[in-house]
Formats: sequence, structure tokens, C-alpha cells
Amino acid sequence: MLTEVVHFLLETIGRLGYPGIFLLMALESSFFPFPSEVVIPPAAYLAARGDMDLFLVIFSGTGGSLAGAWFNYLLALKLGRPALGHFLRRYGGYLFLSEAALVRVEEFFARHGHISTFVGRLLPGVRQYISLPAGLGRMNPFLFSLFTLLGAGIWVTVLALCGYFLGKNQALLRQALHRAGLGAVLLALLCTGLYLWYHRRGSKTSA
Repeated sequence: MLTEVVHFLLETIGRLGYPGIFLLMALESSFFPFPSEVVIPPAAYLAARGDMDLFLVIFSGTGGSLAGAWFNYLLALKLGRPALGHFLRRYGGYLFLSEAALVRVEEFFARHGHISTFVGRLLPGVRQYISLPAGLGRMNPFLFSLFTLLGAGIWVTVLALCGYFLGKNQALLRQALHRAGLGAVLLALLCTGLYLWYHRRGSKTSA
């Protein structure tokens, strides 16, 4: 992670502070392919040095994730499926998002329902785009915000703790981030399994 990009981010976050974290995480959570792994850990490392507050780093990162998710939600809500598909066919290449990727995320949302908004925040390659089918499906705004905050909050907190305790050792930090990603996927699978089991059990009981 000790690259020019990370040094730039450290300088940017140090200069802009918490609004910089909010803005970068809002970009990460919207269309722009900006990994949260290079935003939150450096900010948390600054907190470990005493330059920032860890709680405010997590708060700003989670708030930015919610703002970016709402951008995608409202965009999908306003455009609708045909217009959004046309937009992606025309400009999706610049945003690293194709209509085929949108279809896969839509299928994920259709299979797992509203819980996918929470689960999707834990999955790489899904977290940035899970808000689109939620907007297309006109998901309840309160539930959308709640599930997004829960999923984003967990992920941001994990990244922040990794950066806070391991920020000085880049090799250990890379290992921890890799394991955190795998753990997030396992947690997502567990939550999905429990959710489906609960609903099937409820359906059998009703029958």
C-alpha cells in the first residue's frame, strides 16, 4: 500500500480531514471504482498517530458510503430500467460497469430481497452497485438506509481497526485486509443463509 496513490490519499485526508474521508467514501460507494481499502486504513493510521479520531473516521466513512449509495439509488429511481440500461451501454465502459454486471446485481437482489442491500455491502464488486436494483425496485427508503448503514458500518469498522492497529506494518496490513475481505464474504453468506432459512421456516409454519 506504500504507493504514490496511498501517499496522496494520506496527504489529502490529512489536509481535508473528515470531509475528505466522507467525499472519498461517497465516491467509492457510487459509480466510481475507488477502493475503500486505500481510504479508511490510512485515515485510521492517522488516528493511531493521534492526528485524527478513530470514531470520527468510522462515522465519516460510513456516512460517505451511505451518501454514495443514495446517489445510485436516486439515479436508478429517476432513470428507470430502460434509461439506466441505455446509459450503461453508452457510458458504462468509462465507469467499469456494464449492463451485464447490472443484470447480475439485479438477479442477486431478486434472489435475496431487501437483505441483499446489507449483504451486498460486504461483497467486493457488489457493494458499489447493489443500490441500483434497490432504486429500480423502489425499496423502502428507511429500510434501504438501515441495511446500507449496517453493512457499510461493519465494513468500515473492520478496515479502520486494521489500519489503526497494523498501519505501521504494511505486510501485516495487507494480510489483514485480505483476511477481512474473506471474512466479510463468509459473513455475507452466513447472513444470507440464516435469512433464507428463517423465511422458509416461516412459510412452512404458515402453511
